[in-house]
Amino acid sequence: MAFPDQFILELKQNNPIDSVMSSYVSLKRQGRNSVCLCPFHSEKSPSCVIYNDTNSFFCFGCGAGGDVITFVMKIENLDYVEAIKFLADRAGMTMPDDAGNSEGSRIKARILEINRTAARYFFDTLTHSPKGEKGRRYFAERQLSAATITKYGLGYAADDWHGLENFLRSKGYSEEELIAANLCGRAKNGGLYDQFRDRVMFPIIDLRGNVIAFGGRVIDGEGPKYLNSSDTPVFKKSRNLFSMNFAKKTEEKRLILAEGYMDVIAVNQAGFENVVATLGTALTQEQARLMSQYAEEIIIAYDSDGAGQNATHKAINLLSEVGVRTKIIRMEGAKDPDEYIKKFGALRFKQLLDKSGGAIEFELDKCRIGLDISTDQGKVEYLKKCVNVLADISSPIEREVYIGKIADENKVQKEMLVQQVNGIIKRRINSNKKQEWNEIRTFQNRYKSNPDSYRHPKKFKAERGIIAYLAENPEEAEDIAARLPAERFATEFNKKVYEKILEKIKNSCFYDILSLQSEFTADEMGKITEIAVNSKDVNINRTAVEDFIKILLSDDDHKKAADFSDDEFLKYMQSLKSKK
Repeated sequence: MAFPDQFILELKQNNPIDSVMSSYVSLKRQGRNSVCLCPFHSEKSPSCVIYNDTNSFFCFGCGAGGDVITFVMKIENLDYVEAIKFLADRAGMTMPDDAGNSEGSRIKARILEINRTAARYFFDTLTHSPKGEKGRRYFAERQLSAATITKYGLGYAADDWHGLENFLRSKGYSEEELIAANLCGRAKNGGLYDQFRDRVMFPIIDLRGNVIAFGGRVIDGEGPKYLNSSDTPVFKKSRNLFSMNFAKKTEEKRLILAEGYMDVIAVNQAGFENVVATLGTALTQEQARLMSQYAEEIIIAYDSDGAGQNATHKAINLLSEVGVRTKIIRMEGAKDPDEYIKKFGALRFKQLLDKSGGAIEFELDKCRIGLDISTDQGKVEYLKKCVNVLADISSPIEREVYIGKIADENKVQKEMLVQQVNGIIKRRINSNKKQEWNEIRTFQNRYKSNPDSYRHPKKFKAERGIIAYLAENPEEAEDIAARLPAERFATEFNKKVYEKILEKIKNSCFYDILSLQSEFTADEMGKITEIAVNSKDVNINRTAVEDFIKILLSDDDHKKAADFSDDEFLKYMQSLKSKK
């Protein structure tokens, strides 16, 4: 839907992009702009630039870009209208009366209503219905207090194929809505059935307090131990964390990463609010980045079994990529935090947290598994594994300390280990340089993934030049539009951008090339931002525009992409610039 131009202008002014983005990433001032690690892909060197003068951002690594509205759409997984409301709430602004009427927003709002109603149904079944006795016994055995059950909104799904369906249908929700919310499935006979049956229920709540999904644990019946909601329009399991709505409120700069719902709840009940868990999957890059927004240190408290240790190893790598310190607790006498707290108490668990070792110690200890280091062969294999771990240490001082420690413990020459470690580091540096170069080439040639742009390289670049020119010179839109019909554009995406820009300039007093979110997706806004950003490097003048128009009005476009490189185009633009 369209919002009044004045409202959007005030919304952006009240939500400076550096202020909004600093809530999610750490910004570093660089001249007039700021830079940061991109929150939309993993990287170790900042490639995301925040342009404070235009209230926009662009990542030169993955191509994400746009204004503050686009950023919120991507980072919060919201549609256009929802992002506007998010920013309006943040700035204390009142939404226009007719806002929130898009179909996507309506469906999401409806699913959130269904989830909230279902959560109340499960909770009431657990706490008040005779059908919930089985669930009550289970939580009593797990020593959860009534206060904790209420805090987390825990519930019980009765052993009934249609109990929730009938309840929600009585509240006016349609079959399609129940399926969209993933609370019901469709049987072969066409009817519906409840997805969750005979399970204790764990509502999954997002950072804004919305019930977005559910996890259900079987007590003694058949089926998988845990059943989790599939992705829906309001829920992406790879981007959310259980209990993050509580953990984000703590003042501590560290988070405890547990393995499951019950571990989280037990740790929270023991007085540690800063605990979270993934949602039935291994830790993802998105979840690691989310945790890095709220903590400088992560303590991994996974189960002590083999699966838990393997998951710990993977989590260490992901958390390292987003730049947070990682520690690992070592539980002796218990297999998980829940059991440890029950056996030894909250005070001992806090001591366990405070004495947790670093990720390096954990990885070095893992090198010993399965090896008899009392033998020469076992020691050689152990040291080979250690060398790879030592080469991962970024701090030269820290690396030096651990090399010395391993050398002393194993009675080998320190210089030998240093030589081996430096050799691996050198090979990795060369490999990284090659990868960075490939990423640069990928970025420079990203347009080739578009078949139209590859078939019409000259026109594609001419189109981008005209779009970039109109971004800075809207007063010339009428003249250019009269001479260059949109039909002469060879690529569909650029044609749509051109049409929407002309329409925006004609009908709006507050034209901005980055204010086209209602017409384009967040990913498409990244492509538009790329055009605007690249135009800063080459000052396109009217002479260049005339040549661009001639190219587009001409039917001659037989030159192959390989014959018209980006470097050639840049030199051409620079030659035009020199004619000014």
